[in-house]
Amino acid sequence: MSAPMNVLFITADQWRGDCLSSMGHPCLRTPNLDRLAADGILFRRHFAQASPCGPSRASLYTGMYLQNHRSVVNGTPLDARHTNVALEARKAGHDPALFGYTDVSADPRSHAPADPALRTYSSVLPGMTPVVHVDDHALPWLADLKAKGYTAPDGLLQMYKPKDIGTEADNRGLTFAPAQYSVEDSYSAFLTNELIKYLSVRTDRPWFAHLSYLAPHPPFVVPEPYHAMYDPADVPKPVRAATVEREAAQHPYLGYTVHNQSGWGLRYDHKSKNNLELSDTDVLQARATYYGMMSEVDFHIGRLLEFLEETGAYDNTLVLFTSDHGEQLGDHWQFAKYIYFDQSFHIPLIVRDPRAAAQNARGRQVDAFTENVDVMSTILDSLEVPVPSQCDGESLTPFCRGETPADWREEAHWEFDFRRSIDDNGYSALGLKPDQCAVNVIRGERYKYIHFTALPPLLFDLIEDPGEFTNLAEDPAHLPILLEYAQKMLSWRMNHDERVLANTLLTPEGAVERTMPRR
Repeated sequence: MSAPMNVLFITADQWRGDCLSSMGHPCLRTPNLDRLAADGILFRRHFAQASPCGPSRASLYTGMYLQNHRSVVNGTPLDARHTNVALEARKAGHDPALFGYTDVSADPRSHAPADPALRTYSSVLPGMTPVVHVDDHALPWLADLKAKGYTAPDGLLQMYKPKDIGTEADNRGLTFAPAQYSVEDSYSAFLTNELIKYLSVRTDRPWFAHLSYLAPHPPFVVPEPYHAMYDPADVPKPVRAATVEREAAQHPYLGYTVHNQSGWGLRYDHKSKNNLELSDTDVLQARATYYGMMSEVDFHIGRLLEFLEETGAYDNTLVLFTSDHGEQLGDHWQFAKYIYFDQSFHIPLIVRDPRAAAQNARGRQVDAFTENVDVMSTILDSLEVPVPSQCDGESLTPFCRGETPADWREEAHWEFDFRRSIDDNGYSALGLKPDQCAVNVIRGERYKYIHFTALPPLLFDLIEDPGEFTNLAEDPAHLPILLEYAQKMLSWRMNHDERVLANTLLTPEGAVERTMPRR
């Protein structure tokens, strides 16, 4: 095995896949990520495998579909028997360092009942060294602000209270006012500074750093000058039906979620359940503020890239940028990520492979369907570490060399579980039992099929109906397509059943594991 390269693994939280200027966004500018894409590979149709953060990151870090890792909602423990990208990277001599958070819930079977790890869903991924761990309380950042003279807040949400700028904020919308902290002291600036300090004294051996930004996750607030970087008049208008009622009529689950929105509010004092009361001005400004938060993250990624170049580390560093899931951003009358539309699952992926074999493919944009379960395999393949049999994804390094693997997947897949609210009788949303609250999606070039355990399915023609407004599942003319995709989904799930020991045989010579391809 050759000496391992460095790994810079960057995630942003709730970053939509269409939100890069290199993806042709009409107003957002991300010059540093564009530069990274021009020197690497941009995967244009990359998708998360679950939502919200906890389940999605479980898939990202283990390379497993939700049906196999079964961490189905925030706070559901991740089974300790599963390995992950950090544990496997240690086999290459790396000590993976965390700057931010992983939102992985600890397995209670591996901890004493009083262990604080069982009091939060935001534990540290096993194998990660928490150099700067900021969970939902973000205490390291708040301590940094206090040391700089800021008034210590009662909690993290209070730190997101914006400046009082009077009537100008009223005229521009709910999220226009800038943050009370300066651009030099923001959460994103803090994490970036800490990582640069860490790397500045690690020049004698390869490193692995996982930088996990919270932005552009709500609350939507950003310091000056980013708060006014985008004019609401220039941002794309939300893609939605003419009325909430017409939107909600598409499906029982959509009808439920549009009227019962959850998650962090758009502002520190705004409740998601009130999203339908937002004015058009509020919605457009929220989109503009979201883009401002992205531009700030892009700036700090630029600082990191410049640091790597100045220190000579860039040419030996594998750089990956992605997100855990997307954001509806007012599309289909919703914010957050609790629905089946593409906006909640289409996310960015940029991979910059430093090796000479990737030289001729730099700047390539890939339209093949790729998934976040591919990220672990890509990192391990690049580090020359065998990919564990648990992984449902496949390495993307052939794409980085300019190749297209034979028989590559023709669809993207994702799942989510909506057992978040369970009443005293053990029933969840729409009167369903918890185990009936599963959704599976298969999204192809033209058709998208959504299967609910105990609710009617949906079928969209994405060429004729890219906004996903017309459900064709009950159209007799489309029943053959519906059947085809239902069978595809069944075959996909069967093909990806958990298989850690399935290809292992006990023989007179001992246990023998055969490495078998998924495809």
